[in-house]
Amino acid sequence: MTTRRELANAIRFLTMDAVQKANSGHPGAPMGMADIAEVLYNDYMSHNPQNPKWVNRDRFVMSNGHASMLPYSVLHLTGYDLSMDDLKAFRQLHSKTPGHPEYGYAPGIETTTGPLGQGITNAVGMALAEKILAAQFNKPGHDIVDHYTYVFLGDGCLMEGISHEACSFAGTMGLGKLICFYDDNNISIDGEVDGWFTDNTPMRFEAYGWHVISIDGHDADAIKAAVEAARAETSKPSMICCKTTIGFGSPNKAGSHDCHGAALGDAEIALCRTELGWSHEPFVVPANVYAGWDAKAKGAAAEEAWNGTFAAYAAAYPAEAAEFKRRMAGELPANWAEASAAAIAAIDAKAESPATRVASKNALDAFAPLLPEFLGGSADLTPSNNTFNKSSKHISAGHGKAQDFSGNYLSYGVREFGMSAIMNGMALHGGLLPYGATFLMFSEYARNALRMAALMKIQSIFVYTHDSIGLGEDGPTHQPVEQIPTLRMIPRMSVWRACDAVETAVSWKHAIEYKGPSCLIFSRQNLKHQVRTAEQIANIAKGGYVLKDTDGTPDVIVIATGSEVELAMQAAAKSDKKVRVVSMPSCDVFDAQDAAYKESVLPAAVTARVAVEAAVGDAWYKYVGLNGKVICMTTFGESAPADLLFKQFGFTADNVLNAINSVA
Repeated sequence: MTTRRELANAIRFLTMDAVQKANSGHPGAPMGMADIAEVLYNDYMSHNPQNPKWVNRDRFVMSNGHASMLPYSVLHLTGYDLSMDDLKAFRQLHSKTPGHPEYGYAPGIETTTGPLGQGITNAVGMALAEKILAAQFNKPGHDIVDHYTYVFLGDGCLMEGISHEACSFAGTMGLGKLICFYDDNNISIDGEVDGWFTDNTPMRFEAYGWHVISIDGHDADAIKAAVEAARAETSKPSMICCKTTIGFGSPNKAGSHDCHGAALGDAEIALCRTELGWSHEPFVVPANVYAGWDAKAKGAAAEEAWNGTFAAYAAAYPAEAAEFKRRMAGELPANWAEASAAAIAAIDAKAESPATRVASKNALDAFAPLLPEFLGGSADLTPSNNTFNKSSKHISAGHGKAQDFSGNYLSYGVREFGMSAIMNGMALHGGLLPYGATFLMFSEYARNALRMAALMKIQSIFVYTHDSIGLGEDGPTHQPVEQIPTLRMIPRMSVWRACDAVETAVSWKHAIEYKGPSCLIFSRQNLKHQVRTAEQIANIAKGGYVLKDTDGTPDVIVIATGSEVELAMQAAAKSDKKVRVVSMPSCDVFDAQDAAYKESVLPAAVTARVAVEAAVGDAWYKYVGLNGKVICMTTFGESAPADLLFKQFGFTADNVLNAINSVA
């Protein structure tokens, strides 16, 4: 009979062999957590290797993503489309098995991990999504949303500050189907962590409102009992603190940082084979071990049983079943194109001139009734961000309070980074379209979560208000200067800065349709409505368009975004030259247009150009040329009323007019 330890050893030796072949990687953590993985996958994980996207599967997140050979080994052993050749290609170009788990490469990888702390935070988002969707869709006797989120994490994840943001929030939300395994091995890259990490982790998580269990992470019976206890506790997330030995089975390197981030070496691996009684050649797994891991039949049966559950649900609640299928498929409602266009036309007809943060709420008021998948929120700035719309309903939770997860709006508290990575987890789960807001300045706290959303090509919508020195009296600590251009530098991130209510609505429409992350950037101050033709409104969706033109070839082109478009229009009206004004709410979308359209907006023959934006302006030279003029921020702001600041830093119609005269 194949023993549990033999099954776990398959993970250990596939890890050792792959890391050795690549001469790169982290063998210690997978070797230390192998026993936990064996119990979890063979006794508890509900998943189907033949359909990795089955909607009611349990989610598994390897938050300490450097231990990537653990999930790769398990996916291979349980029957996913991840071959032994894929394992042999570990960390090689274009392989399914990159150095850290990457979403979209190997089937069964639920999120990209590696930046520590974000995996557990994504998992909080996944568990939240499960609980919210269950509240929205489940009916008495018909639980179509009913699965767990399991997480492996290490010391590094707990040292990162984002773990506090996410785990505090998870405790408040009472996420009883979130179960985490802490690899308490006392080792990080610098050595034994006692010199820099002495937290009482169990007490910390008890203070968050978690259910905490401490066990020997190499004792299969203890692991099993802990999972049983965690699953029985439905009102709290569970943290199972597993005392483990990093590099378990290595005679000379176990328990040492020497096996954390480097291959063990052929000689040490040979000793491990003797120590653990594994007589097989590298990358050889015996048939009995494969049989002990094979989850294909069990997974197919689990999905088939759920299909029966869903069929009964669909018979009793056909409309809800159809809506669930649409949302889990990530499809927009059938009437979206027509209804969203009508909403934009209605906003244009009103010709109002609010701050674009207010215009954003107006757009949400129009779009949200069409999109029940919207899951909004703010990092303790809801009244300022204007993200709570007419269709919003707060999700209520908290220790000792009545919970209601049937809503669609979360108050995240002052947790910008946590909010953003939680949103990513919800987007990865499916069925929800998350948007979350804060001031643009505090996008800096969240920056790595934005990068991860772009890396994974997932649809999180990041809303940023108070977009410039126009914030005013709060001063330079709150006034963004370099944030807009650096957000534009993130590959695949679509960044929009609207100049009025119509552009605001179009930016929302694009973010809702774009299969990737977006940053929507809005003003604190009122911005004047711009009069447009139907063709101009249609061209907003192209990222940049001619807002004001002249007869014949223009003498000069002025490009502007956001609040500075109004200044460009005023300067053009004052000028005795033929001035074309181009509004460019989204540089990335404009850059993606065909050459003919870009030439029609920015003809190469017109070299006299000015760009105006109340942010660092170096990137604008790609549009205006080295001989063009850029009116921009070159320093930090000051504390004063907004109108005085715009004058102080040169954002006036007269200064734009002077720039026009200097280039044309």
